Amino acid sequence: MQPLRLCRSLLFLPASNPRAIEKARGLPADLIILDLEDAVKEEDKESARIAAVEAARQGFGGKLVAIRVNADIGHHFGEDAVAVRASGADFVVLPKAETAKKVQDAASLSQKPVLAMIETAAGVLAAREIAAHTAGLIAGTNDLSADLGLPAGGGRSGLVHALQSIVLAARAQGVAAFDGVFNGLDDADGMAAECLEGRAYGFDGKSVIHPNQIDAANRFFGPSDAEIAAADRLIAAATGGAERHEGRMIESMHVVQARAVLAKARR
Repeated sequence: MQPLRLCRSLLFLPASNPRAIEKARGLPADLIILDLEDAVKEEDKESARIAAVEAARQGFGGKLVAIRVNADIGHHFGEDAVAVRASGADFVVLPKAETAKKVQDAASLSQKPVLAMIETAAGVLAAREIAAHTAGLIAGTNDLSADLGLPAGGGRSGLVHALQSIVLAARAQGVAAFDGVFNGLDDADGMAAECLEGRAYGFDGKSVIHPNQIDAANRFFGPSDAEIAAADRLIAAATGGAERHEGRMIESMHVVQARAVLAKARR
């Protein structure tokens, strides 16, 4: 399993907030995303870009690091991407990806693997072509809900087709897929339910926007003790070909799945 697919939690934080950056170094998020886009005021864009490059240079204790650039707004995209190229970031995050060409442009300018955010109807329809030029896809559920005209507070039932399309596109191209954010910062039950739903759809992990969401994402997108024990038993019992194990038929595909469970458990 590729290292990116082992990520359970993707923490977005404003690159303009030095306190948040420093705090993130001690948090258990698997991937840190320094945001230059929505979380940063227009007048702070340039200083945030400088801060993101410096934060990536200092690192986050061995964690993967990405920088989210601005989309097609003024001159920010090009300057952001060039800055990312000179940084120590592992990935560039491209918001509102709608064409493969824009992803290729981001990769060319930044010289980094791209994580493309699918945040519009056009992005969903082009997701397979986009995924072919990325290291992974991230569902941008807030913007996507707005673009689709879904009612606020209406849950995610209207997003089911789009979310599954994102996972299908990522899997068809062999790249990672990450669920979008949960907006309820103090709703632990809602966060847990959305994590379970996202995992059931096939997402590798979840975007988070607050430190108190990290543990839930790590817990629900990581295997349980029971899943780990079952994977250990299956691998130990498998001898090749189709065979009976604990009341069901298993084959090599199930062994691959069991090894993926152990990899996700950092085993």
